[in-house]
This record gives sequence, structure tokens and C-alpha cells, in this order.
Amino acid sequence: MGRPEEAERIASGVLKANRGNFLAAQILGQALLMQDRAVEALEPLRRAAKRSEDPSIETLLAAALTAAGERDEALAQLRRTVARRPPFLPAFAELGRELGRRGEFVEAVSVLEGGLAIAPHSPDLLMALGHLQIKRNDRAAARRHFTQARAIAPDRYDALVGVAQVMALDGEYAGAADLYKRAVALQPGDSVTRINLAKCLLELGDRTAGETALRTAAVGVPMTGRAMVALAAAAHGRFFIRPAAALKFLSGKKS
Repeated sequence: MGRPEEAERIASGVLKANRGNFLAAQILGQALLMQDRAVEALEPLRRAAKRSEDPSIETLLAAALTAAGERDEALAQLRRTVARRPPFLPAFAELGRELGRRGEFVEAVSVLEGGLAIAPHSPDLLMALGHLQIKRNDRAAARRHFTQARAIAPDRYDALVGVAQVMALDGEYAGAADLYKRAVALQPGDSVTRINLAKCLLELGDRTAGETALRTAAVGVPMTGRAMVALAAAAHGRFFIRPAAALKFLSGKKS
């Protein structure tokens, strides 16, 4: 959905004419979530979920509830949706992620593995389980799940980045850098991945390439902060006593 404001306008118009149009309610909810207006998304999504019993709308409602801070209600909704038959796999992934955010890792793994028992070749569930295993610091399991997801969906960007992340955590900087370079070529605007590439290059001792990658990524306050941390933390990085000096360095300005 590239134009959420326009989608909101059209879906709202459809709902005014027909309040029972569940697709319009779903589109409106998605559009509002994309604009960080989760609280406003709750009313149309609650009404549509209650009337339609559509698991996709229920899962979207749970995402809106989480974004609005109603996490207990979101969890209860996801549990109900996961119990439905036929199973709706995105609900398994969302429930696993929510449990992981709560630190309830054992149940989160159980939910995701339950989904994989139904659909063993689901890249979404494999990716969710891989990210969960990173939180548990089980890097071997995370690598296995990300690699499986990449084998099933070779063009999947997050699977490529996931494998690179585990390799970097395991100190395999050359292999991780190669994968991060491929990822940056696919999505040049992904500053987080570019910073992770820079970290690997700095660890490999390639300061010129690493610092160039950091300068490219250091756009905006959050990314500049990440770039400064990456520059200071790497074995072959740089440490600046004054933040202003680090900012000047990342901007490419000469003293």
C-alpha cells in the first residue's frame, strides 16, 4: 500500500455507503496503521472481526491492539485466531512474535513450531522462529531457520539479512560482509543493513570501505547514532571523545 492516505479516503467512503464491507474495513485499518494511527484503526477492525470472523482481519486487529498498547487483548485475540481451523499461518507468526516480545520464549517456540508442523515450508514462520532464536542466543538454530527460509524463498531479502546477521554474530565477518553487500545492492536505502556491512568491513580491517559505508548510512539522527556506535565498537574503528567530532567525521567534513 504505497499511498495510505488515499487508501484511507477511499475505504472510508465505501464504509459510509456499506458498513458491512469487510474488505474496506481491513484496508482502512491497514491504512491507519501505516500512518501510526492504531487507536483509530481499532473501531473498524473490531467491528469487522466480530461480524466476519475472518482470521486475516482478526490478525490485523491484534497488530493494531499491540500498536495501541492493548497487548493483553491482542494476545487473547491471537490465541483465539490460532485455535481456528483451518489454520491461518500469519496468526501463528504474530503470536510467536508477541510472546517473544514478552520474553515468553518457550511458549513462543512452541507456537511457531506448531505452525511449522502444519506448514513446514512456510518462510514466514521460519523467519519468525529464527529471530526468536537470536533473542535466545541460540545462533545455530537461528542460522538453520534462516538458511531454510532462504532455500525456500531465494529472493527473500530478510532471509539474506538474517543469515548475514548470524554469521556476523559468529565472527564470520567476510561471509557476512558478502551477504550484506548483496542486500545493500538489492535495497540501497536500508541504512541499518549498510551499517551492519560497515561493522563487518571494519572488523576485517578495511577501514576505508567501512567508514565510507557508515558515512552513506548516517542519514538522520537515529542512523547517525547507530553509525557512531558502530564506528567506536569495531576493533579497527575510531573513537571520538567529543560527539561533535564524530558527527563531523561521519559527515565527511574536514577540520
